[in-house]
Amino acid sequence: MAVLALEDKRILVTGGAGFLGRQVVDRLVHAGARRENISTPRSRDCDLREMAACRRAVSDRDVVVHLAAHVGGIGLNRDKPAELFYDNLMMGTQLIHAAYEAGVSKFVCVGTICAYPKFTPVPFHEDDLWNGYPEETNAPYGIAKKALLVQLQAYRDQYGLNGIYLLPVNLYGPEDNFNPASSHVIPALIRKVHEAQKNGDRQITVWGDGSPTREFLYSSDAARGIAIATQKYNEPEPVNLGTGYEISIRDLAELICDLMDFQGEIVWDTSKPNGQPRRCLDVQRAKEKFGFVAQVDFKQGLKNTIDWYRQHAASIDS
Repeated sequence: MAVLALEDKRILVTGGAGFLGRQVVDRLVHAGARRENISTPRSRDCDLREMAACRRAVSDRDVVVHLAAHVGGIGLNRDKPAELFYDNLMMGTQLIHAAYEAGVSKFVCVGTICAYPKFTPVPFHEDDLWNGYPEETNAPYGIAKKALLVQLQAYRDQYGLNGIYLLPVNLYGPEDNFNPASSHVIPALIRKVHEAQKNGDRQITVWGDGSPTREFLYSSDAARGIAIATQKYNEPEPVNLGTGYEISIRDLAELICDLMDFQGEIVWDTSKPNGQPRRCLDVQRAKEKFGFVAQVDFKQGLKNTIDWYRQHAASIDS
């Protein structure tokens, strides 16, 4: 297996200042990249929805790791589907084209589990990615991101661009987004429980009926997987990054309540959408192609995330 030496590579990490991005940068440095050779432009200075900004971002870069996304939980997907489609499609498709024009040697695109069909055989295998339409509430986001896989494969065929596409499952961990307007389920539940305890409430309300299942990948594991793939994976087929461990939202909520010692009631708001019925990945391709296996135990990862939020809640909530 050819390993990409990073010591002399000039690397662009879009979204590199974010929750996952900072950890990806650290893993790339751990793998040999020089921190001073990694650029992590902020969206306020580099709007990737504009082609001129994309061209500036990739200028003189050897490797692009595209993490930047307009993303949120089921509420944001329901409320702003047009923004999520447009922003993610334009950022990705223009950045890929600009990278090709600039002669970038490798493009690493991080996609989304939302790209899979609503009803996908479990565990999700990469070959089933096109066998149906995504779950309706996150389809605009999922399809916009999935279009980038098609683009990378087309640019590989026509232009020889070495583009790879990774499909991480739902991420969580310390420094996650705990904003209730846009957070995903784990930080949303942790914040709900924390605020109920702070206010003396005896119940929390959770969307849906608790029946859907999800799989979660600790952010440091995801960052390690992305860095390994950047060095070792060079094929056109998409690759899942996950753990293969599935848990229902009901069991997840009860586990978080238990870990946070919340004795109150969970009220299920069945007027709100459930989202995709099940999510659990087949993770064999990542193991076989570049040796990635998740390491962080789920319960330990939740404890770490809860501890971090409790330490920072006052500054986050203010």
